Amino acid sequence: MTAISVQQGSNCVVGQFRAMASPCEILLETQDKALCHRLTELAAAEAERIEQKYSRYRLDSVLSRINANAGSWQTLDSETVQLLAFAQQCYQLSDGLFDISSGILRRIWQFDGSNNIASQADIDLLLPFIGWHKVKLDAQQLFLPAGMELDLGGIAKEYAVDKVLQLLQQQFLGQQVPSLVVNFGGDMRCNRPREDGSLWRIGIENPTLADQAISAVGLNQGALATSGDSRRFLLKNGVRYSHILNPKTGWPISNAPRSVTVAAPNCLLVGMLATTALLQGADAEAFLQAQGLKYWLLT
Repeated sequence: MTAISVQQGSNCVVGQFRAMASPCEILLETQDKALCHRLTELAAAEAERIEQKYSRYRLDSVLSRINANAGSWQTLDSETVQLLAFAQQCYQLSDGLFDISSGILRRIWQFDGSNNIASQADIDLLLPFIGWHKVKLDAQQLFLPAGMELDLGGIAKEYAVDKVLQLLQQQFLGQQVPSLVVNFGGDMRCNRPREDGSLWRIGIENPTLADQAISAVGLNQGALATSGDSRRFLLKNGVRYSHILNPKTGWPISNAPRSVTVAAPNCLLVGMLATTALLQGADAEAFLQAQGLKYWLLT
């Protein structure tokens, strides 16, 4: 059972727990702590369900079974098909930069702050097993070529935020839904403006001081997600290597902002856009400008 805490905030109640290796919180514009506790329990259970289903760290997860059965056609449940279909759209819209088959590169890249850089020879051995275009997906089945594997770490948490917000709103059928924010480790979504007209103030992580916020943005509806390398990187000969890897080359992206935050209607979309922007390197801002959405860059 996930440990839950509920605290009274300023004009709101905050429920907290941990999931997906992140601190998670539910901010609810109410003074009803019992209601917040019940909603936080639902949120924690849904986050745990999604984590168990799509974690690559669990041998019994759907994702692990998909990877273990690479080389043969596999029948999938509808939720998994929809999530993979979204990943396929991300791959197409990003011109192949957002690729959930590139997680295999973690075998040779360990972003632990050390100076252990992967060799080109090691990268060349893995590149043939990367590329979503090699995967076949239809309405019910998936064919993952032998030797390849999928990693949903780039979208699972954002998906969980969207699903949790949907679930919490469903608890108010026939009633007015209060303003609430679902925040999973900085990936968040708000359902509607607050009654008092104020904004939820959200801190953007400082890329040089990972536990501090460098600025705050106001959120009254929609989603925010941040992608950056403040916590995971390598450093060698004065060169910083980001953990954001280009799936086409196998090497970390260069000349990118240290952090990108994007605002959009839902969390799945903003997470994809923030990561894809970083993958553009020096062209990150031009990419974001072309999307016509609000964004914040930290360099």
